[in-house]
Amino acid sequence: TNSLTTAWRLFKKLSEEQQRYEKQLIFEHPAFVKLCQRLLRDARRMTRGDLVFSLHAVVNLGVPQNTLLVQTLVRVCQEKLNQLDNRCISVLATTLAGMDKDKNVSALQAGLQLLVEQRISSIRDIFVMQNLMKCMGKDIPVSLKKKLEMAVLREIDGLTFPNALRMFLALVAMNYCSLPILNACSKKIQENVHDAPFRQLIFILEACHALQYYNVKLFAAFADYVNSTAYLWDKKQIILFLSACEVLGFQPSELMDIFAEKVIEDPEFLNLKNLLIVLRVYSRLNYVPRVQKHLFFGTLHSCLSKCLPQISNTELLKAMYSLGILGCLPHHALDELLQKDSKDELILAGDVNKEQNEVMLRCVKTCMELDSPSFTKPAFLLTESLSSLVSLSLRKAQWALTELLGDENMFRQNVQLPYKYHIDFEIRMDLDRKKVLPITAADDHPDSCVQRLALLFAPKAAFCLGTAHPRGKLAMKKRHLTKLGYHVILIQKKKFQEMTNEDAIEFLKGKIYSEDAFSFPEATVQDNN
Repeated sequence: TNSLTTAWRLFKKLSEEQQRYEKQLIFEHPAFVKLCQRLLRDARRMTRGDLVFSLHAVVNLGVPQNTLLVQTLVRVCQEKLNQLDNRCISVLATTLAGMDKDKNVSALQAGLQLLVEQRISSIRDIFVMQNLMKCMGKDIPVSLKKKLEMAVLREIDGLTFPNALRMFLALVAMNYCSLPILNACSKKIQENVHDAPFRQLIFILEACHALQYYNVKLFAAFADYVNSTAYLWDKKQIILFLSACEVLGFQPSELMDIFAEKVIEDPEFLNLKNLLIVLRVYSRLNYVPRVQKHLFFGTLHSCLSKCLPQISNTELLKAMYSLGILGCLPHHALDELLQKDSKDELILAGDVNKEQNEVMLRCVKTCMELDSPSFTKPAFLLTESLSSLVSLSLRKAQWALTELLGDENMFRQNVQLPYKYHIDFEIRMDLDRKKVLPITAADDHPDSCVQRLALLFAPKAAFCLGTAHPRGKLAMKKRHLTKLGYHVILIQKKKFQEMTNEDAIEFLKGKIYSEDAFSFPEATVQDNN
């Protein structure tokens, strides 16, 4: 056992290429063959610790699973399962997690699962519990997941910073979102964030996304740490961090300003891959740098122009889609895109992403028209009410508007506009915004005498995490509806649903009649452009 374990410890420190070479030497060595023969002969006489550590070493050294040696060790582990202590159980769980499913392995895993369920109350070591959570995986019953959760919570006061980091990964492996454990781990990580290696920050953000755990304080602590140490990080690391934040919908605005300055100072590091990530992050989070925004966009345009000779059609479309959302389409790249479209080279019939690409292209063309300096608000806007029925999630809003305005004829619902835009509710008012006009009466007035309001009820995911700041597509829609002559009121659907009926009416009253209904403190792309 000591020989095999030592060989494994030395082996795992080698590079992949060295491991392949050393593995061949080990397997061809006559002493290794004798060692395996002796292990096979003495397996049933070994102590429990020697048994599980030998299996662990043999499997990790790459001895094939279908050999008599590995299968014998697995069967002996089954026979001695009840004799294993907690440490041995942890090592065995780690070994089995790396093995393919076969009859003996599946039987041993099932027995181990039952044993853990019986022993869970006696396990006090958080590291062992983490290892069991990680290795037993997502397929274990929910009842066992809950027992493991309770066992961890019993020992949570002794949680260390390294354990807190590992616990996130253990929960991901188990596919189990335990809010009490995650909250305790987040608090410990926030207290010690300056000790966290950069890669661990990314792992935690990815784990939060996998578990759908959105802790704004944790993300803000990470962002503040990276802000304060930005000079230490490689620009590619910052891109990686910003990309992880974007996936979570979290906008680290200060860091995005710092990074924009780095892009302006040294754009050479922006190869095509990095450029596409930067465009995606800034567009989806709807962020324009507070200073030097024109220089920032000019730098991105220049980098994209340099990439045009080697860029694929899909990559060009994605880049232009992101720039369209930001409201800053570059002419040279746009001409290239339109040329490819005119030759039917852009969207191919057999493309698996054909529908998605068509949506992006339509969006780019809409931005090209509506964001053009020459575009003027139409004197008459052709609209269509699709249906008097509204979705279940908007029934409360329909009821509140009827109560507030006195009649369903005072507003329209499910309104379809040109450019494939849709409005949940439309209200028409006099220019002073003091009086709501009935829809039929408003039709007799020219658009120049009527103020149109568009009420958009958007899901939580359409806003940056923890804010009322609209994300890319919603911000673009707001910008374009404004160009078409609407005052746009954005409402987070879930928050509205949680209001009492009285509060919902007062909320809408304040948005519709108040001057504040049309002023948005957030720095949206529309405001900055």
